[in-house]
Amino acid sequence: MADGPLIVQSDRTVLLEVAHPDAEDARHELAVFAELERAPEHIHTYRITRLGLWNARAAGHDAEDMLATLDRWSRFPVPPSVSTDIRETVTRYGRLVIERGPYGDEQSALILRSTDEAVLTEVARNKRIAPLLIAHPAADTYVVDPWARGHIKQELLKIGWPAEDLAGYTPGTPHPIALDETEWSLRPYQRKAVDIFTEGGSGVVVLPCGAGKTLVGAAAMADTKTTTLILVTNAVSARQWRDELLKRTSLTAEEIGEYSGQVKEIKPVTIATYQILTAKRKGEYAHLALLDALDWGLVVYDEVHLLPAPVFKLTADLQARRRLGLTATLVREDGREGDVFSLIGPKRFDAPWKEIEAQGFISPAACYEVRVDLPAYERLEYAAAADEDRYRLAATAPAKIDVVRSLAERHSGEQILVIGQYLDQIDTIADALQAPKITGATPVDERERLYQAFRDGTVPLLVVSKVANFSVDLPEASVAIQVSGSFGSRQEEAQRLGRLLRPKTNGHTASFYTLIARDTVDQDFAQNRQRFLAEQGYSYTILDAEGLVAA
Repeated sequence: MADGPLIVQSDRTVLLEVAHPDAEDARHELAVFAELERAPEHIHTYRITRLGLWNARAAGHDAEDMLATLDRWSRFPVPPSVSTDIRETVTRYGRLVIERGPYGDEQSALILRSTDEAVLTEVARNKRIAPLLIAHPAADTYVVDPWARGHIKQELLKIGWPAEDLAGYTPGTPHPIALDETEWSLRPYQRKAVDIFTEGGSGVVVLPCGAGKTLVGAAAMADTKTTTLILVTNAVSARQWRDELLKRTSLTAEEIGEYSGQVKEIKPVTIATYQILTAKRKGEYAHLALLDALDWGLVVYDEVHLLPAPVFKLTADLQARRRLGLTATLVREDGREGDVFSLIGPKRFDAPWKEIEAQGFISPAACYEVRVDLPAYERLEYAAAADEDRYRLAATAPAKIDVVRSLAERHSGEQILVIGQYLDQIDTIADALQAPKITGATPVDERERLYQAFRDGTVPLLVVSKVANFSVDLPEASVAIQVSGSFGSRQEEAQRLGRLLRPKTNGHTASFYTLIARDTVDQDFAQNRQRFLAEQGYSYTILDAEGLVAA
């Protein structure tokens, strides 16, 4: 415990000294159960939350593992109140179990059971849980209404008693699926993630962009060998999933269907977009029938941190089906991480980015924040603007265009993505660089043509809107220049850096630049985005735009 990099405080915050020689090792162990809150230059602040502790417990870490991490790296003794709190919080997970058992004529009724009669009595008296219970046949048992499996897990989590769901899953309609590993093989961490998921039956696998989340999904399908519904963010992602499954598994084109705005196919493996699932007609969800179109044995949620709120409601009714969530981050901008835990399942596997990078499976990345001074007249316009207009004025500052041009010249010969939030800014930059652009208005076929031209090197620079954030495979991209984003979104930062993390055949280290208007809300929001990178072990180098342009 001598001079460690951590200071554990009684309010359950943990301070990490970034410059300490053991900081990286401590960060990797701490991130298993604590969430990064603030990440300035020298001291990072983590918070130990109940949900973080329960996710860690579900992933196989017990309270003694977590306390050992704190004891090993802490500069001072861990406050006894924190040790006690961690032990008591962790033991709350699994005190209540949802399982199958006999009740009356029913041999596999849905049962809520606990060996702690006081806890069971407490939850049964809760006014939101009591209506979900239909009988109390024994002191340690309540019978749950068959439709309420998802809802009761949500309510139990809210009152601090997360249930372990051991009620099993429908096998679905059997369908033969095998991995075709003649020219490749699953990486060890991918195999481990699949094995842990298969044993648990439902839950979330957290892997960096570029670390092969799609292959984890394919391997889970090969393990379960059943009809599968895959939910993805957009039509481009749907086609990339289809191409990967055709390439990596025994599935044929006749066995894979696409269900999107353009195509409505239902096959043994069906890939649907979140948008189509949440589309309404006359106030009703128009495509709900898809969820019961076949007896799905597995539902895969790609980019689970982007799951639209209505899909949570639909997923509450899918608890008897195996559910696999795939994501680079459990952080949701709407704060609904608890619903992911309750309805998709707890975190089953989490591999830190820097760990996979060290194994050579994703590219190393250098991250830079370039601070741009606004000219006097733009600074005055910003100062006089209404609060709601200031971010856009700062984010779209024309002064950023010369910096983008300078960075593009600096990285001549590399594959460069320029990423923005605002369409008029994207148009201006595309014109200034004489480069093609992709926005939400670009037809899907044209997007795929441009993405392919970028992959094969005939288009070296592409200007894109946020449509490129999600599930777009551009393995040779080695430079990203972010000119504007979604108000400091951490999940967006994960996706954008992820575009660069595929290993490069040319050995290039990826470069990730964020352009920030100095002394504006643009700079304030950037601090929020940086938290995610710091959480993964990446640091920012601050650069001055004047020096770049002059060079």
